[in-house]
Amino acid sequence: MEPLLSELRVIEAAESLARTLGSGPNHTVAAAALDTRGRIHTAVNVFHFTGGPCAELVAIGVAATAQSGPLVAMAAAGNQERGLIPPCGRCRQVMLDLHPDALVAVPSQDGPRMRPIAKLLPDTYFSPDADAQRVFRLNKRYRDAVTDGSKSSSVRWDESWNAGPVIIYFENDEGAPLPGEITAVKRYRLSELTQERLRIRPDQSVEDYVLGLRRHYPLMPDDAVVDVVDFSLR
Repeated sequence: MEPLLSELRVIEAAESLARTLGSGPNHTVAAAALDTRGRIHTAVNVFHFTGGPCAELVAIGVAATAQSGPLVAMAAAGNQERGLIPPCGRCRQVMLDLHPDALVAVPSQDGPRMRPIAKLLPDTYFSPDADAQRVFRLNKRYRDAVTDGSKSSSVRWDESWNAGPVIIYFENDEGAPLPGEITAVKRYRLSELTQERLRIRPDQSVEDYVLGLRRHYPLMPDDAVVDVVDFSLR
């Protein structure tokens, strides 16, 4: 998916820091991480013959020092104008365990793209001790409706959600995230969706809702199974 403005800021922060690194061998990659309050945390890697952390891992530590909470976007860039670079396997595993809802910037022929960390490490091992906070993303236009309780569900495709506490994060929004809880997850085929199951107004059509889903999930097949995720504020 194309980066949002907030995610472009993360990419620029990583690339800007990388341009300051020069050609020395000890610090060759810069990383930036975005938290749910819109703060960007930056760091560089540390190379040493005994082993050293990648820039992404240092950035995770820097963010934790600032009590960032869960991270929602990350990017890394190489020195000497190497530009955006994808994370290594170890970093992917750490991100998945500690920040499972983060989007990661990766290069492509069409420019930077954001990928869910779970898609960068499919069919992988999950650490049973990670106990990561989950982040439930919503468009910022829904903040008022979520706050007043008039919006309490969202349809998701190809995502993994279960009942439990979450942080509700409004993308591209300067306001604070909200503490929430997923109360139920119900699975339907697209053809089984109704106004009642979608919790939409009588003047809203299921067809228009599904068209909106297809715009958001352009790879979603015609016979897709989707999750109707019910949530509330805590």
